[in-house]
Amino acid sequence: MSRYVIGVDVGTGSARAGLFDLQGSLLASAVEPIQTWRPKPDFVEQSSENIWRAVSKTVRETLKMTQIPAEQVVGVSFDATCSLVVLDANNEPLPVNDEGDSNRNIIVWMDHRAIEESEEINAGGYEVLKYVGGRLSPEMETPKLKWLKKNLPETWAKTGKYLDLADFLTYRSTGVDSRSLCTVVCKWTYLGHEGGRWDRDYFKAIGIDDIFENERVSESILPMGSYIGNLTAASAAELGLTTGCAVGIGIIDAHAGGLGLMGAIWEQGTEIDLSLLETALALIGGTSNCHMAVSRDPIFIDGIWGPYFSAMVPGLWLTEGGQSAAGSAIDHSISDHANALRLSAQAEEQGVTVYQLLNAELVRLQQEAGFDMLAQLTKDIHVLPDFIGNRSPYGDPYIRGVVDGISLDESITSHALRYYATIQGVAYGTRDIVRAMNESGYRIDTMFVTGGGTKNPVWLQEHADATGLTLILPKEPEAVLLGSAILAATAAKAYPDIYSAMQGMGARGQVVVPNPETTNYHNAKFTAFREMYREQALRRSIMAGF
Repeated sequence: MSRYVIGVDVGTGSARAGLFDLQGSLLASAVEPIQTWRPKPDFVEQSSENIWRAVSKTVRETLKMTQIPAEQVVGVSFDATCSLVVLDANNEPLPVNDEGDSNRNIIVWMDHRAIEESEEINAGGYEVLKYVGGRLSPEMETPKLKWLKKNLPETWAKTGKYLDLADFLTYRSTGVDSRSLCTVVCKWTYLGHEGGRWDRDYFKAIGIDDIFENERVSESILPMGSYIGNLTAASAAELGLTTGCAVGIGIIDAHAGGLGLMGAIWEQGTEIDLSLLETALALIGGTSNCHMAVSRDPIFIDGIWGPYFSAMVPGLWLTEGGQSAAGSAIDHSISDHANALRLSAQAEEQGVTVYQLLNAELVRLQQEAGFDMLAQLTKDIHVLPDFIGNRSPYGDPYIRGVVDGISLDESITSHALRYYATIQGVAYGTRDIVRAMNESGYRIDTMFVTGGGTKNPVWLQEHADATGLTLILPKEPEAVLLGSAILAATAAKAYPDIYSAMQGMGARGQVVVPNPETTNYHNAKFTAFREMYREQALRRSIMAGF
């Protein structure tokens, strides 16, 4: 009997499920949007019940598409954004908002309500901060928990479980409350490298040590892909699977993408050499970008998250860079222009995407100007895309975006140039992260990439040229789903370990090499890019007294 596994990915805007064979081929996938509420600036909330319903629907739809019997699906695993789920003692949702709406029981990763709390914690100089790049982000869980205790004491008193979203999904599917080593190391300050322990003194010092009372945060921590149990009868019925289906400990969504991408570094049938991974970066693109690098020894980089032990690839230290606004910054450059409505109407009329129209305009402008390089079009327009802060390499939640060099032109010409300069700005942000990593001991020369941006040829070539790195796309474009499927296959014992599952299910696709003729140009623009950050930080210091 053939065997299959399902990977489930819960991103910022949707839930997706993918059904894979054990060679890593995606046979079917389905997507379902999830609800998001933004009740006030910096507040972003979701619903665990809405997400579970969306997950269940997508899993059922993938089975329906393939007509594969549920009995042949031997494993399932979940990845999700690093969002905080709050349940009461009966596993019912509790409100994380002033309105008392218990349906909205998730503080989403991008929610920045806990900036003050993160600054208070960072001022304490705690030992655990050494393993998060020197300072916590408001996107992490302990500042959010501190905010909850201070601002919603009624919710705090009633809480039975605090869970990362990926851990909620495994808990909901099995009834077993075991947490992922990935989620707790990366977002909860769990020290995975010391045999695994919580620094209780830290939690006491910041005033939230009661999260460990009555198992509100479980002491059971397991590596990703570990077998947690089988589906319960109730969850099997909701998902359309069977109680014979094994469930693997889950992972954060970007980290799933890292697993789905980086297995391709090992050719099929060759020896698994972990040192090769130290030359590669996994870029998982989306609303935000995540940059995952692993090393055999810990590498400490101020302003970049980690090093996290065994948080993605077992036995290796993870360094995690990121851009809080990436795809969202590019989309904003399109939607925030005076030409946006005309562009959208034109795209619909022609049956193409707005990206295709803007790319075509760039080619026209290059031909008209007689430039040898497309990149020369943005010589006088520069974008710092940190619209919701800089996650890496500066760890600065207060920095904001800068668009330098725009005019009053409302035509598609200025629209295309701003869009193109924003793509370059996002690419320079990645280059800045790689610079910080390589200056600290990495030797990254290759970037494995996945995400919506990789469907855009301008995005691809610009990232290769601006960073100077060779880009490798996966044979299976849905690398995040594949990463979760790798965990599902490991939990179901289809592979003996994650390494072999990564190698057996991952493969290389398209390769994009940098154009050496653009090197000097991008070096100059990168200098201007970094200067924009420094200038804004200077202006902020000038105005700090007001």
